[in-house]
Amino acid sequence: MTAPAGHLPTLAAAVLQPGFVGTTPPPWVCRWLGDGLGSVVLFARNVVDTAQVAELTATLRAERPDVIVAIDEEAGDVTRIESGRGSSRPGNYALGAVDDPALTEAVALDLGVELAAAGVTLDYAPDADVNSNPANPVIGVRSFGADPALVARHTAAWIRGLQRGGVAACAKHFPGHGDTRVDSHHDLPRITADRARLDACELAPFRAAVAAGAQAVMTGHLLVPALDAELPATLSQRILGGLLRDELGFSGVIVTDAVEMRAVADRYGFAGAAVRALAAGADAICVGGERSDEEAARELRDAIVAAVVAGELPEERLAEAAKRVGQLAAWTMAARAARPSAAHRASDVGLVAARRAVRVTTGPDAPVALPLTRAAHVVEFEPPRNIAIGAETPWGIGEPLAELLPGTTTVRHAEHDVPADPGVAAGDRPLVLVVRDLHRHGWMRAAVRRALDSRPDAVVVELGVPELVVGAVHLATHGATRASGRAAAEVLTGRIR
Repeated sequence: MTAPAGHLPTLAAAVLQPGFVGTTPPPWVCRWLGDGLGSVVLFARNVVDTAQVAELTATLRAERPDVIVAIDEEAGDVTRIESGRGSSRPGNYALGAVDDPALTEAVALDLGVELAAAGVTLDYAPDADVNSNPANPVIGVRSFGADPALVARHTAAWIRGLQRGGVAACAKHFPGHGDTRVDSHHDLPRITADRARLDACELAPFRAAVAAGAQAVMTGHLLVPALDAELPATLSQRILGGLLRDELGFSGVIVTDAVEMRAVADRYGFAGAAVRALAAGADAICVGGERSDEEAARELRDAIVAAVVAGELPEERLAEAAKRVGQLAAWTMAARAARPSAAHRASDVGLVAARRAVRVTTGPDAPVALPLTRAAHVVEFEPPRNIAIGAETPWGIGEPLAELLPGTTTVRHAEHDVPADPGVAAGDRPLVLVVRDLHRHGWMRAAVRRALDSRPDAVVVELGVPELVVGAVHLATHGATRASGRAAAEVLTGRIR
């Protein structure tokens, strides 16, 4: 299985999944595809629309027909293919709230057909984390929910649907990012659960993912002392080899979460984390969310080659990783050839699912009744957004509500600019207060409380995790996607009940 030393740069390039800047592939990416690069990953910065993405991927395939084109598309609050206008699908938490695995599979199938038509072959989804900690700053509505059995059945359904659509699924973030208060983009989260708890909770969806035939699993940059007291999962042979490969029986591609994330890069270095991940059993190195140029790719490739030459990374391990990437490329070629045509897309399935996910809670003596019948005033409270969601994706209910109730106005406040009474501008019009994860933000809770004190007839709309229900009328969408915002507006105006 040992390759000649001259082949090491080719092997090293084969295991990289770099990102790049621009809506067309830069020359260095095209050149690298000819020199062994096996994959690329697309982000919002690479997407205008699906037609443009199809042209981009066709250019890549002209250089290498079996190139793996990955995207971080969760079809919810985290969207890349629809980053410019928000996802037309409701996202995992909403699907979990409905709890209809057939619907989840249909939504994922619809996404798979769309991505495959655009030339995408690997999706860094579904998020298989159990959101057992409501204070989690980075998972939240990206998860199907807090119940391991529910998350497991919807993870499996999502994988079946996406892969039926012709795109390889990648369950993340192994062994489970749900029970943390730390975002691994910024620091290393620590999961303190014992092994029994991990088996019952965090690992259940990943077992379901393996059983459903997921082609890839993404590692989490997580320290889990019950599994490895020293190394984060991405760099741990005990977790990747002993647990994921041997115990869970996973034989597909193990992809790292982005190696430039501070949880690993601050401790082990950018290139050092990549080399350690490969040595631990990872097969593909994701990079490019923040490091997206040829210099970054070259730094990783050269470090991998140097580690093999120095005996720090067995050449057999690198060759094994490259082989698995090649096997995934072959699977994607076959899946693309057998995929359903775009004519089979159920174009309204996302909105149907979003409508089914809306939940309304009404107090016994509510001073306001739905539907709203005249122009309203909407106040949207904007919390800081994590890197995974991105700042470019629009959200809210003001626009769709104004379409249904002409004359409706919307203002948006962040923590630094909340007025003393956020509802005073409404006058005598209906007041709608829109929040995201109200339970996680003290400033937001205080602002909503002040508004409800002066306007107890205000409607509260929660677009995040509805952990805290306030107000006489409370509407939960279980996500902040475009489809979820539209569904909320329809419920508020009585278009749907």
